[in-house]
Amino acid sequence: MAHASFPISFEFFPTKTAEGAARHVQVRQALYARQPQFCSVTYGAGGSTQSGTFALVQAIQQEGVAAASHFSCIGATRESVRSELQQLKDMGVRRLVALRGDLPSGYGLGGEFQYASDLVAFIRAEFGDTFHIEVAAYPEVHPQARNPEADLRAFAAKARAGADSAITQYFFNADAYARFVDDAQRLGVGIPVVPGIMPILNASQLMRFSDATGAEIPRWIRLRLQAFGDDTASIRAFGLDVVARLCEQLRSLGAPGLHFYTMNQSAATLALCDRLGL
Repeated sequence: MAHASFPISFEFFPTKTAEGAARHVQVRQALYARQPQFCSVTYGAGGSTQSGTFALVQAIQQEGVAAASHFSCIGATRESVRSELQQLKDMGVRRLVALRGDLPSGYGLGGEFQYASDLVAFIRAEFGDTFHIEVAAYPEVHPQARNPEADLRAFAAKARAGADSAITQYFFNADAYARFVDDAQRLGVGIPVVPGIMPILNASQLMRFSDATGAEIPRWIRLRLQAFGDDTASIRAFGLDVVARLCEQLRSLGAPGLHFYTMNQSAATLALCDRLGL
């Protein structure tokens, strides 16, 4: 039986409508019952949802839960980053997920930060230990990395620049995670690497996401999902089995926590927590 104090965290994204926002309050309340260590809020390409991100971060903080704002630096200036971080600090936010960020279409590589490691170093230099800094990790290799070794070096650079811990892209292969952590430790990187967990809610959405992010859906899982067609109940029951088993494997490998990509829904994540005794 899992221990209740095993650290878990949840990721949300800003809603686009008033109805979505109202529904999301209930989703959050249902998930808060699991006592997450923090809840993170994503950021759109080129910071396109920044005001929505900060508003949701503020709401979570006001609901008494630690919020972590995603913070991307592509196209940003030192001045803009400094003032936005000051805004978060004034809101009481003490956790950031520092990312390079996706380029909005039509942008050059403008701005004063080229890599997430530049952003991490800047946050540390300007704000000292104010923020716990999370960075991204890619057990199956970042889709834009030249090769796995370059990807690991980029990860090590973020850790050396001052990151406290990392959250991975989602994956369904525990061996990829174990290998990534071993390889990072071989480079002298000892920060905790928390697996990102994607509940399986909808087959076509998962395939679309995975094609975009480079996360691999093992062939046997893909074929089973395709065979279920539109049978949502079967997809969710199968998904729950597959993902719960993955989480158990990760815990036995020594994962320091689990970070759930909730997709702004509570049912699948709550079912996983129940199955895992969290």
